[in-house]
Amino acid sequence: MNSASASVPEPSDGARRAAEGLVAASHRSQRAGRRMPRRAAVGRRSFSSTLRALEQLATSGAQVSVHATDLDTGRTIVSGDDHVPLPIAGLGVVPVLVEAAAALDAGALDALRIVDRTTDGFVTGSGLWRSLRAPALPLIDLAVLAAATGDPNAANALLDAVGHDQVRARMVSLGMPRSALLDRFRDTRGPDDAPHVAVGTTREFAQLFSALVNSKVVDASVSSQVSEWLSLNQDLSLVAAATGLDPFAHEHDAHGLLFINKTGRDRGVRAEAGVLAGPRAGVAYALTVCFDDLSISHRLRAHQAFRVLGTDLMEYTH
Repeated sequence: MNSASASVPEPSDGARRAAEGLVAASHRSQRAGRRMPRRAAVGRRSFSSTLRALEQLATSGAQVSVHATDLDTGRTIVSGDDHVPLPIAGLGVVPVLVEAAAALDAGALDALRIVDRTTDGFVTGSGLWRSLRAPALPLIDLAVLAAATGDPNAANALLDAVGHDQVRARMVSLGMPRSALLDRFRDTRGPDDAPHVAVGTTREFAQLFSALVNSKVVDASVSSQVSEWLSLNQDLSLVAAATGLDPFAHEHDAHGLLFINKTGRDRGVRAEAGVLAGPRAGVAYALTVCFDDLSISHRLRAHQAFRVLGTDLMEYTH
């Protein structure tokens, strides 16, 4: 990593595209200077630590899947079982956000439409809306809650507003045939419920995030809106733990680090997809780990693999 006294290289093309997708063009002017040649950084761009951590998890019985793509070249820089659909929990809300943004942009939904907090199927185990006094919120605020905090009740209300069939069709149009939103968020899942809220492949979700920052998800307006929502995400405890970003204000990072992500958490499931763009490169990534959540140590081993990936991504982009 560069020392504090080193000049800051000019951002790569991938970083510029990420900046536009994040509505963060103002940061680009802060990063002048010469860009370090790619060849000069080859020796420090290894993902061997990530692959070793994931191999250790797989050896212990976990299912792992990873995919990362360079935004400049489109080259896959690390992958493993990236075609295998695995449970992704709250990461599955991203296609719902895409469909909501598309409907809002087309005028099919009113951003200020008031949505009542229903008691039928209300999720009590997580989220912020359950603790708020407001019994109803505008649709646009539900999108913010779902993106920023992973609020399950906001996500369910948003899904009801756009329609499950429309989300399925949108995922097909986005080139995500092996990923699916199976159900709504629930406190418990009975024998008549889908076993998971969503499943997905890391390849498809990394490609989705790459398309977002390249303004190719539906159109530039929809891509920008979804990226803006996701830039508010406050869960920076997995891959993003290596970035040192402020979880409450990382969309305005003083050092010009550009980042969007979404995480998914369930018993024995950790998933994350996002984009990290620094002065030398930009990367779209996704990682899913399904493990036996038998103890805190099992959980921490899974979390550590995400943080190792984050460290490798920071080395690659800086």
